[in-house]
Amino acid sequence: MKVTLRIWRQKNNESRGRMESYDLDGVSDHMSFLEMLDLLNEQLTLEGREPVAFDSDCREGICGACGVVINGVAHGRGETTYQTTTCQLHMREFTDGSTITVEPWKAEGFPVLKDLVVDRSAFDRIIQAGGYISAPTGTAPDAHVAPVNKVDADHAFDNATCIGCGACVAACPNGSAMLFTSAKVAHLGLLPQGQPERWSRVLGMVAQHDDEGFGNCTNIGECTAVCPKGIPLESISRLNRDLFKALTRS
Repeated sequence: MKVTLRIWRQKNNESRGRMESYDLDGVSDHMSFLEMLDLLNEQLTLEGREPVAFDSDCREGICGACGVVINGVAHGRGETTYQTTTCQLHMREFTDGSTITVEPWKAEGFPVLKDLVVDRSAFDRIIQAGGYISAPTGTAPDAHVAPVNKVDADHAFDNATCIGCGACVAACPNGSAMLFTSAKVAHLGLLPQGQPERWSRVLGMVAQHDDEGFGNCTNIGECTAVCPKGIPLESISRLNRDLFKALTRS
């Protein structure tokens, strides 16, 4: 397979970025998208040119480190692949001779470090603002000590699957990180262990979200459409209800 890649190149955060085109031959349809980028970098290195910088780690759709906008869609999307991570998108989703546009996440809260690599430490600071519980250390309690309603347990687990990749931000026209923030608020706020900090948690994390420069949610729904773990838009509604209650209590 032969493809033409239009890739965003940017030396650092202070530099002006640009799109560059590369022709790449010998692409196997069994390759993942990241393996295809590896092949491109091998070609660029042999030619004495600067390879394309991009993030990756587990390459198993678990860690959320990989993340680029492919043909205008965060993480990309094929005819048979939906709600995936970049590392789990395969080249069989593209046709021979196609042109593929690859860009980094673009949001105020995710400054570009180099090429396709962005700084996502804003997510870490949102977590530090309240994404934890106070619990005594020591021997783990018995499983039946704190009964949890199954519906709440299922919703908590669904939100806990968020891998913090940032696709929701990249897809949102407002550059909002509310889906990420709401998932981290919900999976703790639904469980008994998360109740002591429930109200301070939502106030702190939303305030940090806004301080990082992320936009407001206007319920467009693009975030859920690209989320690899399918975090529902309902999570944002739950966050808004908790935020309202927290504000009225303060």
